[in-house]
Amino acid sequence: MTSGRPAEGRHLIIWEFHIRPEQEALFEQTYGPEGRWAKFFKQSVGYIGSELILDFKDSLRYVTLDFWESREAYEVFRGEHQAEYEAIDQDCEKMTESEVEVGRFERIG
Repeated sequence: MTSGRPAEGRHLIIWEFHIRPEQEALFEQTYGPEGRWAKFFKQSVGYIGSELILDFKDSLRYVTLDFWESREAYEVFRGEHQAEYEAIDQDCEKMTESEVEVGRFERIG
């Protein structure tokens, strides 16, 4: 959680990762709330924060929660920074066995 208030975000993107053995520390550093992705997303005023969750039954399985003010804020940022997004994503592939977008969710109410 980067801002201490992700619950305020209306838009949530959830990713699931299965990482390669021996990549735990680097993965946590890169995908954690102060990691490379969070620093990249902080370029947007619509980004609220991220959380990194470890599966207690499978030490190589993680979930990230990315909180945004709105779907539009995320889409504008992604569109404006597509090349850099793809470059970071490609660089991070060496740490993972698989990466799946679980879904995009909107807060009701």
